Amino acid sequence: MSDVESVLATFASGGQPDRALAKAAVKESLAWLVAVAPGRSVEVRVPPFAVVQAVEGARHRRGTPPAVVECDARTWLELATGAVAWADAVADGRVRASGERSDLTPYLPLHPPKAP
Repeated sequence: MSDVESVLATFASGGQPDRALAKAAVKESLAWLVAVAPGRSVEVRVPPFAVVQAVEGARHRRGTPPAVVECDARTWLELATGAVAWADAVADGRVRASGERSDLTPYLPLHPPKAP
């Protein structure tokens, strides 16, 4: 079972996953996003674990980025695996998304990169 699957299973059973395992799962799945949507136009924040910039477009250099996506670890992992639809998570406030290109629907669900 991958870190992502393990953390989601713990959440599903009503538990709280080990912090280090949750961090590893978030970082792993954000790396999958960067692999399929390279770029620097959208900042994806999953506090307190990680932040990445992804999606091709205008490059962010300093200050508040033009597009931001933010959610908690559970929501991010559910989005990444397809357990929750982007539109549903945005509609019920689990995801805060603003700016051009902040809709990550074209990239979700994510999958680990194939081994060479």
